[in-house]
Amino acid sequence: MSAFIHMGGYAAYVWPAYAVTLAVIALNIIGARRLLRRSIARARRRLAVAGEGAR
Repeated sequence: MSAFIHMGGYAAYVWPAYAVTLAVIALNIIGARRLLRRSIARARRRLAVAGEGAR
């Protein structure tokens, strides 16, 4: 197990690379969810305005 964690002496490069990759993926998911939520709210507002104009 220790050999796996030390990655043959390259652990100082490998583990930060994994951490950066995980952070980028997490930020991508968070950003996509925020954009989706914002887009849905914007679409609902447009539909509400369009619905009021049709009366």
